[in-house]
Amino acid sequence: MFDKADRILTLVRGALHKYAPGIAVACGISIPCFYLAGWITIDTVNMLGRYLALALVALSLDLVWGYTGMLCLCQSFFFALGGYAMGMYLAHHGGPEGIIDHAGWKIPACLYILFSDVEGALTPWFWKPFYFLPATIALGLFIPAFVASVIGFFVFRSRVRGVFFAVLTQAVTLAAWLVFCMNDMKLCGTNGLTRFDRLAGFPLNDEKTRLGLYVITLAALVLVYWLCWLIIKSRLGRVLVAIRDNETRLRFAGYKPYLFKMFVFSVSAMIAGLGGMLYAPQMGIFTPTNMEVRESILVVVWVAVGGRGTLGGAVAGTLLVNLLYNYLTSRQEFMGLVWSPEYWPFVLGSLFIIVVLFCPDGIATIWKRLTDVSKKSAPQSEGTR
Repeated sequence: MFDKADRILTLVRGALHKYAPGIAVACGISIPCFYLAGWITIDTVNMLGRYLALALVALSLDLVWGYTGMLCLCQSFFFALGGYAMGMYLAHHGGPEGIIDHAGWKIPACLYILFSDVEGALTPWFWKPFYFLPATIALGLFIPAFVASVIGFFVFRSRVRGVFFAVLTQAVTLAAWLVFCMNDMKLCGTNGLTRFDRLAGFPLNDEKTRLGLYVITLAALVLVYWLCWLIIKSRLGRVLVAIRDNETRLRFAGYKPYLFKMFVFSVSAMIAGLGGMLYAPQMGIFTPTNMEVRESILVVVWVAVGGRGTLGGAVAGTLLVNLLYNYLTSRQEFMGLVWSPEYWPFVLGSLFIIVVLFCPDGIATIWKRLTDVSKKSAPQSEGTR
């Protein structure tokens, strides 16, 4: 009887391990069903859609940190580049009508406030390509990839790596944040991009539009996950792991590691930019706060908690930490004790310390242990037949 139960448990573990991605996708698809059944509200669906967009950023970091060994602290910068691209498109098509400049262009409402008193004000030239959605999507992917390739060319050719690379990318993020906060850049300064009303003609406050954005974000996450999985399972993926494990030996073998690092760095920036483009319309506002250094550090926490070098762990860590944040940043009472949102930083710090000390490979290892098929059980079961 015990032998039969052990075989059943082994089969269940094997099925869970094999079909884990499919189970996760099924859970994501079930959210719209729950909404249509009236079990959850559209605000919950919208919140989960934003978290899935953030999971794309964590996935991009896992690609460069988990598999290539480069701790990057500028993912929030790339995320913001995509977010600003989509935000500029949404600002073009939002706000009050009738504010036209001398060249015949409608001045975005959020931008008009900054220089409404300037005589002869014109819509900035670099805003105009973002009036069109196809151009916005293309630029939202291209700009982060281009910026990452330029940074990567000079940094990786100089063989900057390790903690120096982390500090340098942090400095780049800080510098970019300071630039985007300036009103002279005509990006609305610290107020950010607002007045988002329509996306491709669909009103953003409509429940069907918000549900559609969730479905699109889920589909994008599944597609990007699959593409990342193809990369790491290919010969290119083996080279990336070799860079992480022993870059010097790889260089002596005749490879040029900086080319591979530039490629994966650009791909990760493109993924983060995609996350920003999907996040902006679901959030309804996009400000320089989204590119602060602490936001990049939060991405590191998500990946570390989930388990770097696992892809699925990055997604799971993002959802877990953000759901905890959503729950623990509201004032609650439990058994006479009052929970204050001010306690959240202590919870986040404690969670990160616990993971580093007791589960350095993240919660993905816990799942792996639960679903790992024991190799010893097979010979024992065969011997007892």
